[in-house]
Amino acid sequence: MVDVYILDLLVIGLLLLIVTLGSGWISRLPLSFALIYLLVGIFLGPYGVGLIQLRRNDVFNAEFLERITELVVIISVFSCGLKIVRPFKLGIWDITARLIGFLMPISIFAIAFVGKFLLGMDWGAAILLGAILAPTDPVLASEVQITDTNDKDELRFGLTSEGGLNDALAFPFVYFGIYTLKDSNWNNWLRDWLLVDLIWAIASGIVMGIIVAKAIVWLDKKIQRRRRADNLMEDFIAISMIFITYALTEVVNGYGFLAVFVAGLVAQHSYQDPEKPLAQLEFIERLEKLLEVGTILLLGSILLFKPIVNYAMQSLLIIILLFLVIRPVGVWISTIGKRPLNSPRRTLHSGTRWLFGWFGIRGVGSLYYLAYAYGNGLKGNVAEQIAWITYTTIVVSVIVHGISATPLMNWYERNIAQETKPHIPATIDEFE
Repeated sequence: MVDVYILDLLVIGLLLLIVTLGSGWISRLPLSFALIYLLVGIFLGPYGVGLIQLRRNDVFNAEFLERITELVVIISVFSCGLKIVRPFKLGIWDITARLIGFLMPISIFAIAFVGKFLLGMDWGAAILLGAILAPTDPVLASEVQITDTNDKDELRFGLTSEGGLNDALAFPFVYFGIYTLKDSNWNNWLRDWLLVDLIWAIASGIVMGIIVAKAIVWLDKKIQRRRRADNLMEDFIAISMIFITYALTEVVNGYGFLAVFVAGLVAQHSYQDPEKPLAQLEFIERLEKLLEVGTILLLGSILLFKPIVNYAMQSLLIIILLFLVIRPVGVWISTIGKRPLNSPRRTLHSGTRWLFGWFGIRGVGSLYYLAYAYGNGLKGNVAEQIAWITYTTIVVSVIVHGISATPLMNWYERNIAQETKPHIPATIDEFE
């Protein structure tokens, strides 16, 4: 009898071959690659041929899911940072500050409000649900993000920088929800949460991202001047930077996701040769796409009909409010008074604001936070409730955002992007 592992390799190999050779046709359709992976994952799961089993005897392997999604996210957020060539000036990063500083807390607490008063959760579970679902996804949102380092579009820049940052900055609220579930008396842990999980973890994540990236770039430049590394092996500098930055930041109890995103930014701005980060970006994006396949296959294999139906009404309520009310209204509030860069317009185009509101894609980041919560005390009925609401929200996001991304971005490019296109200097030197 053929080993299941061998059959898994065969199916994944065939899937990669089909989507690669058919990518020219698929990219023209209102259809995302993630949706194809999801359908194949369902086929490989318990309702299909049963080749992928994350559940054994009703025990869910949350640790494996946490590790694989963790790897995907750190590679993806580094890719987000590496794509951004804009200088570190507040006015230029204004849209990012608004999406992170205003929109994310609005989303977390609005979802928590729905969880508490409409779904009957206690505050700990409701805040945890909000923290899991609030971050947009840097992995599945590649079609609406910056396409290359010369892309100056503000919508794409905002979605890219938001996706790179909010997967890290939702972490304090994940901790807040977990702590509340364990101990409803905030006085016992609130001070430590503020000092360690909020202030220290964010500050150390930023500092470590800068220090480690600069040190590796300096070392790379120093050694390359003496003896060049093998061209094929040189791409692994980016991987080493990701792993070293993430590991050292986690050792000092900082947010590794944040540090890796910052490291990507620093690497992009530190190399004198502009081709160096570009070569790293191409390698990282290929790796990211490969890991995306595995993660979405796993998501498809997790899905079970009965619990999806049991929590269908709750999931539908969250999905409708999150996609059609919370995110769009939150974006509208967050962008009040926002003026486009180097544009005669006094405010962002209304179409741009609505697209910011619509493209709140949920995906691998939410899967990671859910798996992390499972490993840190989330259990019982509330775990099932949060899990199936999360799974269903991600599935619906993969479908509706995947189908709508191509036509909406094409419409945006034709009708808005050309009209509002700002002049942003091609190099950092032009800003000086």
